[in-house]
Amino acid sequence: MTGSEASPSFRLAYVPGVTPTKWVRIWNERLPDIPLTLVQVPATDAFDVLRSGEADAGFVRLPVDRTDLAAIPLYTETTVVVVPKDHLVAAVDEVGPEDLADEILLHPLDDTLDWERPPGLPAYERPATTADAIELVAAGVGLLVVPQSLARLHHRKDLTYRPVSDTPTSQIALSWPQDATTDMVEDFIGIVRGRTVNSTRGRRPAAAPEQSPKDRRAESGGTRRKPAAGASAGKTGGKSAGTGRRRGTGGPQGGKSGRSARSGKPRRRS
Repeated sequence: MTGSEASPSFRLAYVPGVTPTKWVRIWNERLPDIPLTLVQVPATDAFDVLRSGEADAGFVRLPVDRTDLAAIPLYTETTVVVVPKDHLVAAVDEVGPEDLADEILLHPLDDTLDWERPPGLPAYERPATTADAIELVAAGVGLLVVPQSLARLHHRKDLTYRPVSDTPTSQIALSWPQDATTDMVEDFIGIVRGRTVNSTRGRRPAAAPEQSPKDRRAESGGTRRKPAAGASAGKTGGKSAGTGRRRGTGGPQGGKSGRSARSGKPRRRS
């Protein structure tokens, strides 16, 4: 028996911005004997972590290379622009790309939005990470367009954000290696999809063993009793006996003796 068989565990990777708390809680309720380990990874490293077996499944950002990885899209995030609280953008509910045309837009190297061309004016250089870009926004260097979850993750009291229309969006998916769809992966897929605890997870349930006649009699309340000899005889002779009684009691088709019985005339004793 290998170590993994002796003490199974499930490793779940997730990229920044994803909050897996709800699904982890359900896992712990349903499978308390199988510990779930969270592995936070940069968005750019998530697929390598899955391919190398460092995690059994993971919450990633699309697109996913479907050659060797499976993926279930879950939800699409709102795109927002992060600005200082005293910026003009903070005074409106939503902006469009044209509203940012004259602004310096920071474009970090770990950007998760698939831009053809980012709006606004390019910065002198690209920040290495989104966290670095947030610091530059706070310093008044420029603005940053990101998925809303990343704006929340890097929240600062001196910054705020507003939705941006007509821009690329980021979509979160559950992904795992196609050739490693284990029972534990199926269990987690069921949790993410909202299946009940009694779900068969799409697999055909095992057929129930065929019961013997003895078992079927036991389930129905016991063995059958043999009828008594008298009861059997009465059953077989019931029609004849009943016919005789009907003749003797003077039915509609009764004979002379039946009419005499109905007349009620007493008989003399000798």
